[in-house]
Amino acid sequence: MDSAASNARWIALSQATRIGLQLASVVVLARLLTHADYGLLAMISVVTNFANLLRDMGTSAAVVQKAELSDEITDSVFWFNVLVGTVLMLALLLLAGPIAAAFRTPEVEPLLQLLAPVFLLTSLGAVHRALLERVSAFRSVVGIEIGNGVFSLVVTVAAAWMGAGAYSWVIGMLAAALLATLQFWRASRWVPGRPHLAGMRHIMRFSGNITGFNFINYFSRNADGFIVGRQLGAEPLGIYSSAYKIMLFPVQNMAWAANRALYPVMSRRQDDLPALASLYLRSLSVIAAVSAPLMTGVFVLREPFVLVMMGEKWLAVADVLKWLAPVGFVQSIASTTGPVFMVRDRTGLLLRLGALGAGLQVGAFLLGVHWGIAGVAVCYFAANLINAVPVLALALRQLDTRPSALLDVLQAPLLCSGLMAAFLALLRGIPAVATAGPLAELVFCTVAGAIVYGTLFFLLAPDKGRIVLSLMPGRRKGAR
Repeated sequence: MDSAASNARWIALSQATRIGLQLASVVVLARLLTHADYGLLAMISVVTNFANLLRDMGTSAAVVQKAELSDEITDSVFWFNVLVGTVLMLALLLLAGPIAAAFRTPEVEPLLQLLAPVFLLTSLGAVHRALLERVSAFRSVVGIEIGNGVFSLVVTVAAAWMGAGAYSWVIGMLAAALLATLQFWRASRWVPGRPHLAGMRHIMRFSGNITGFNFINYFSRNADGFIVGRQLGAEPLGIYSSAYKIMLFPVQNMAWAANRALYPVMSRRQDDLPALASLYLRSLSVIAAVSAPLMTGVFVLREPFVLVMMGEKWLAVADVLKWLAPVGFVQSIASTTGPVFMVRDRTGLLLRLGALGAGLQVGAFLLGVHWGIAGVAVCYFAANLINAVPVLALALRQLDTRPSALLDVLQAPLLCSGLMAAFLALLRGIPAVATAGPLAELVFCTVAGAIVYGTLFFLLAPDKGRIVLSLMPGRRKGAR
């Protein structure tokens, strides 16, 4: 049986590459595009994020979770996804105008119409990807993801260089979606049978709840783009969305990587609660050990970070990062609970928790927009903190684990991060550091902070440090 640690190493490579490509994209595109272009991207992202639901809208998760998988079920899932992808593609073509009117931004309409085929392209490769992940063939999946990430970035930057503006992202998405689907078909070597949907009966309850949760989660995560864009306009939305993507995207993907690595292994051990609890807590140990210092560093070094990565015209992003940095840590922990509810076949509870979180977040956006983008960030932080309590408590209950186990996982990373923050604050107060310039200050403080945190962490929690080291390339022992 493939180990969770082995899966995690491959997925960590994929995520590290994705984050690196995203940062490279920010560095390059922020100098080629305008605030308004980024605002348009944020608006169409409300729809592009919806395309991801086709890949993981519950049916693909069921392919991985199902103990016995028949050809009838696999064929049914494939043709169901294709049907939904086709319907949504046609719906987007017809509704692009009304959506643009809702944003009060006519430029959104042609962007959405050009984007529509992504829905169908994504649905065509969803089952092939799930079949690879079911058998933990993450080496093939990661190879495809890295290649497509590089290809998408090259296409997007080339289009932006040629003056395509906001169309650059859409062109890159289309090219990457087509290439990914072709590669997943080739790697999986599975060919769907004749069109029939009878097998959907076997997974409808499981996938129906997951689909409902994904739709609710999509709505709540994208409501800020709609509310800020409609109430404040494209330029403030561009600043807010840039802060969101820079910081929350890497941390959320950290949790997403852990979920992908654990889910196939946990599905194979779904009746062994002690093993599930051990896998989950070890995963949280790694996430907390990385996300706590990362978000602390972002909080302390947000001004030089923005100046180096994006340029002086984007300095307002730093004010938003002040609140999104702690949100990133909270979400990195709370967003790992999904696989627990799915493996334990409690997707109905997952759906209800998703509705609770959506209500809290949308309410926070509607309240916070009265104080501008900084107010949105503050209220968003409060909503995430409140929502994390019941989500984590109920997930631990599914594993027959006490909340004290979670506190044990978080104690060392939070303590060491707090000490690191105090050290960095003192270090930045030294005249030679403060006057060295943004790049020198950022590099020097990042290296010094990493050394301080790493030293403290391995002194105070050597057992958890060994868990983190077990996921490094070249290490062969890990959580199994």
